[in-house]
Amino acid sequence: MRRDIPPLDEVRRITQKKRDAWWTVLLVDPVATPLVRLTAMRTRITPNQITWGAFILGLGSAVLFWLGDWRWLIAGAVVYHLSFILDCMDGKVARLTGQGSVFGAWLDFVFDRIRVMVCGVALMAGQYERTGDELYIWLALAVVGLDTLRYINSLEIFKIRHSMRKQIKERVKEARRAENEAELAFMEDLLRDNPEADIEQDLQKARSAQGIAEAAPQPAPQVVDLHQEFRSRFPVYLRTRSFLLRHRIRTHLISGIEFQMGVFMIGPLIDQVLWATVVSGALLLLFELAIVYKLLLSTRDFTRTIDSFAERGRRAAAV
Repeated sequence: MRRDIPPLDEVRRITQKKRDAWWTVLLVDPVATPLVRLTAMRTRITPNQITWGAFILGLGSAVLFWLGDWRWLIAGAVVYHLSFILDCMDGKVARLTGQGSVFGAWLDFVFDRIRVMVCGVALMAGQYERTGDELYIWLALAVVGLDTLRYINSLEIFKIRHSMRKQIKERVKEARRAENEAELAFMEDLLRDNPEADIEQDLQKARSAQGIAEAAPQPAPQVVDLHQEFRSRFPVYLRTRSFLLRHRIRTHLISGIEFQMGVFMIGPLIDQVLWATVVSGALLLLFELAIVYKLLLSTRDFTRTIDSFAERGRRAAAV
């Protein structure tokens, strides 16, 4: 038994994300975090082994879904949630024990996508055999397609935001370099404009002034807000976001996690797979469109920020 594992409160601080889906915060972490501590203390199970366990349980839930009857649907929903708890545990164990790896992250991502695909097809196939309704065939395609679309959209949005932040940082560095060069050029111009002055004395004064400047406190970093227009249009968003963040819940209330739980837990538990899938898919699309709209407004803030740097450069050049 390992004795270097900290108390439960410290384990929560180390392993739980600062922001997470509300389903995870409310219904998974209270169970997963104590299990993570127990696993790290009393076993030699690795995060990758937990990932494999979650994947195998996910395949087991797919078999239960395929059987179609409401009793098997309930069993499949329970097994799917157990699979999801294990899926949340692998990353927590990795963070707690320092066993995380790039391959483990890849394995977790790939197994998640396969699990959703297999469970989606099995669930809808079971309901098709049970009812003969061809709509379930289209629902299987919709579940797989929406899950894929969500990940592609989140990846592309992350890349665009990263690109905007990178460009702004480069502009800030260029502006600061330009200002420094202008200041140095101005000092050289003074010396050049006074050829009869004591050059060495002027240089000593310049070095002294530079030393004082280096010892002075650094100015506060410039703050760039790429969500200014969105916040100005939806002021209630700030209050809602602040409230949710105090409880570690992200504002993207219907993400892929809630979509999966709507399809693979709520629908089977109440024996309403069709309507639970339709409602979950519609809510997922609604929140994805909201994110795209937020990104659109963010790109406008980005353009205005870049233009402000360009105007700043023109003013510096004019001076």
